[in-house]
Amino acid sequence: MNHWILKTDADIYPFDQLEKERKTVWDGVSNAVALKHIRNMATDDPVLIYHSGEGKELVGLARISSPPYSDPKRDDPKLMVVDIEVGRRLPKRVPLAAIKADPFFADLGLVRMSRLSVSPVPEPQWKKLLVMAGVG
Repeated sequence: MNHWILKTDADIYPFDQLEKERKTVWDGVSNAVALKHIRNMATDDPVLIYHSGEGKELVGLARISSPPYSDPKRDDPKLMVVDIEVGRRLPKRVPLAAIKADPFFADLGLVRMSRLSVSPVPEPQWKKLLVMAGVG
């Protein structure tokens, strides 16, 4: 099982909307590295949802609910999507500043490649992020 951070702009697709819809297609990814990560996702992989732009913080949990598949809205088989299902809102939001302030996260994709919309999270860092969010 892999762990992931998925980034979204809070003014485009906020976690509130995922809570209302319960499930969505995670699409709109075109970066080659992010697409590689999507291809490595599996059903039931856990996800942290991160609001970029205003807020810059981890806000909720979700899970991958489908294997990766070609984006049905785009005529390019390289553009992959997955379905995700809402988990729950984090008890405490985790700001990017708090993550960056901890040397334990120096190699976390969210810190190293902050513009990347999909990044894997190693298990030890995943556990610590959950503790910081009041879940672990």
